[in-house]
Amino acid sequence: MKTAEKLAAGWLLMLGFMFLTLSVSATNQKNSITKPISTGYNEAVVKDFSNEPARYLFENIARNGIIYGVPTMVLGGWLSLGLYRQSKNEKKAQQKQLSDRLQSNFYQMLQENNGRVTVLGLAMNCQLPAADAQEYLDMKAKEFNADFQVSEKGAVSYHFDI
Repeated sequence: MKTAEKLAAGWLLMLGFMFLTLSVSATNQKNSITKPISTGYNEAVVKDFSNEPARYLFENIARNGIIYGVPTMVLGGWLSLGLYRQSKNEKKAQQKQLSDRLQSNFYQMLQENNGRVTVLGLAMNCQLPAADAQEYLDMKAKEFNADFQVSEKGAVSYHFDI
């Protein structure tokens, strides 16, 4: 469904743009038709040839381009904006879900390990990259005033008071 909405929004925007471009082009052609034509050898002698059927045709094309182009562009823009907002809300919900899952796993690990957590343990339990687990533990350590212990091999473990 979302793909169909994206395609519809894209087609509407493209179609509206084409209509508006056609309108601008017809207006330019109508303006070039109504200019007086110089004979070239004497600028004082200018003949005014008026092609009324062509001018009428270009006015109709310009008017119809605006009539069809503006609503089509507005509808395409409205669909695009709706898709953007929907995507933004979905990302926000996924972020909240991830945060809730991470927090739940973190508290569960604290209880199981008597307040001791390692980066590797959190990364494995929550299926996170090591850098994200490290960042999360650093944030929680500042929040709860945790102690750090570095092993002989350089592994850092966080100790939280329960």
